[in-house]
Amino acid sequence: MTEAEIASENKDITQRFQTLMRAIRDRVDEDDKKLIKKAFDLARDAHSEVRRKSGEPYILHPLEVATIVAREIGLGPVSISAALIHDVVEDSEYTLEDIERLFGEEIARIIDGLTKISGVFDQNISLQAENFRKMLLTLSDDIRVILIKLADRLHNMRTMESMPPHKQVKIASETLYLYAPLAHRIGLYNFKTELEDLSLKYTEPEVYRDIVLNIKSSEAGEIKYLKQFSSVIKKSLKKEGFDFTIKERTKSIYSIRKKMVNQGVSFDEIYDKFAIRIILNSTPEHEKADCWRVYSIVTDHYRPNPERLRDWISAPKANGYESLHTTVMGPDGHWVEVQIRSARMDEVAEKGYAAHWKYKEDSSGENKLDRWIARIREMLEANDGSALEFVDEFKTDLFADEIYVFTPKGELKILPVSATPLDFSFNIHTDVGLKTLGAKVNGRLVPLNYKLRSGDQVEIITSLKQKPKEEWLNYVVTSKAKGNIKSALKVEQKEIAAEGKEILKRKLNYIKVKPSDNLIQQMVKFYRLKSSTELYYRVGKGIIDNSQIKEFMQENSQGVVNYFRKKILGKSRKTEKSALKQEKEEQGKDRKKILVFGNEETTLDYKLAKCCNPIAGDEVFGFITASEGIKVHHKNCPNSIYLQSNFARRVIKAKWVSSEQSEFSSVLVIRGIDTVGLVNKVTQIISNDLNVNIRSINIAGGEGIFEGLITVVVRDRTHLHKVMDKLKVVEGVTSVERRYAE
Repeated sequence: MTEAEIASENKDITQRFQTLMRAIRDRVDEDDKKLIKKAFDLARDAHSEVRRKSGEPYILHPLEVATIVAREIGLGPVSISAALIHDVVEDSEYTLEDIERLFGEEIARIIDGLTKISGVFDQNISLQAENFRKMLLTLSDDIRVILIKLADRLHNMRTMESMPPHKQVKIASETLYLYAPLAHRIGLYNFKTELEDLSLKYTEPEVYRDIVLNIKSSEAGEIKYLKQFSSVIKKSLKKEGFDFTIKERTKSIYSIRKKMVNQGVSFDEIYDKFAIRIILNSTPEHEKADCWRVYSIVTDHYRPNPERLRDWISAPKANGYESLHTTVMGPDGHWVEVQIRSARMDEVAEKGYAAHWKYKEDSSGENKLDRWIARIREMLEANDGSALEFVDEFKTDLFADEIYVFTPKGELKILPVSATPLDFSFNIHTDVGLKTLGAKVNGRLVPLNYKLRSGDQVEIITSLKQKPKEEWLNYVVTSKAKGNIKSALKVEQKEIAAEGKEILKRKLNYIKVKPSDNLIQQMVKFYRLKSSTELYYRVGKGIIDNSQIKEFMQENSQGVVNYFRKKILGKSRKTEKSALKQEKEEQGKDRKKILVFGNEETTLDYKLAKCCNPIAGDEVFGFITASEGIKVHHKNCPNSIYLQSNFARRVIKAKWVSSEQSEFSSVLVIRGIDTVGLVNKVTQIISNDLNVNIRSINIAGGEGIFEGLITVVVRDRTHLHKVMDKLKVVEGVTSVERRYAE
């Protein structure tokens, strides 16, 4: 590098550090400034020889992370200093002991937490479920570890252009799968929204670009409309003496995409893409009443949709979110979402649990942050299954919407949507859950799988004789309930298995057979079980009885004879090889040169995944399964994000090179206005005009509209699009879309 380039870089680094200091100048003293400057100097020295993939000096990354921590989360000098040196121990010769000596025990503890879980957010590898569980364990020590890591992930997502495309997809997938919902759960809504939008940018770049262009082309008109909409409300609020601000905002790109997919509509058919937020400067004792007064003023001018009122002021979300949401009919027949909240509520909504440190206690005097951390700790302790199983269950809790139910004494409990009385009982206490015999909802007996609704009052009936049943796992949705039920069932299973082992030993001795380890393993295989414990358990439960043991002994004795016959004749290995060779040749006839895998474009055996039905010409990837070889999935497969996020090393590149002599099934969703003879027109176009086979057709209508599923057999993606284009011009048909899951 030339001296001029070095000078330019140094100037940029200094300017960014000054930007960081300006962001916090009103909330730090001289000692705080010295601490942050000391951390910056150490980071600059430690990373002096390192550059990012983009070519810029590495020090710019921790500087930007620290700025996000300071400006967008609102954390203090300790967190800012930790953010500046968060990669130092991992990437340089500085040790944790050096950090503690230079900066003290508190910052060293945060850095230790950040270093331990660095693998989770490392851009060079994909998500590891065990690391994610480890990350959550650090919550018990200091939630600032998670907040800084989320800031780190956000900056990495903002600067991912220089990464190879396959890494972009992997990193975006794991972000979308777990870290956007984690940000949401902590209350960092801005983080959650931006992480989702950036993930969509890399997982579905064409869709992302189309929505961005559509938003830009319609934004000016929509904002003008919202200004007109707001002006009427502003006049009334000023007249009533409110101190307020109104923000017009655009719905996120990801949320618009989600609505398009869920509702099966185009961008133009989504009417609530824009919203307004009314923020009141109210005192804590008056803010709830003021919000409802503003709601009354808004609905005086515009008619509300009663089904779209969301009251998170009376009952805040589990992560502390408070706001009043309503959707009203504005001029010219457009629905507009209106959010009403106080300045305090808005800060909590923007900065999540970081803001709760400022507004420490909620109205009940209970610290929300401590309560949420306690819930996570309970989940970690209750779950003794695989790390991946834990991540799946935790993710379910992260995503779930909430309902609000009451104990018989009127205590409020927050549960996920679809929760049952069993979830409620485990929420109260593990012992109550395990002894649950029945439940009353609003004074009426209900089954244990009854789905609770907001406002229900739930009473649990217990019995000391009651034990958890396996079917309970189908009745619960919360990870705490599932974990506790599984743990209890495992204890019971071990007890029954111990009895079953003795029973089996007696049964085998009775027929004069020695119960050796080899014999037990043969029995496990014969009954297609996973382990000897499962075998003993089934014997103990009476599922495997005398007749079945007799059947095994007869089959096993014949198997031994055949084995020795093949061994003596020397034909076993030869026959096996011949059969494998013949099978591969038969598969090769159909698969030859259709799909290739990896950078070397190798021809391998594969199966098409039934969850998404990929066809020739689709963007696809291969997934190496544990028992069924390579499965080929569509890029938009419902399971794509899950597989890319959790099993990235088993994902391989796949590419179509031919579609000769191939047939693929594809499901089309067709919607429109019901007209006479519609089914005949559709089938005639597909079968007669296009000469395409219809595997199944199911069209149902009602109240003048119809929706149906048609499974067609096509050669490739181009052929399928030709079928779709022909159907779109049929009179009455309003949309034809491909469905990736049957």
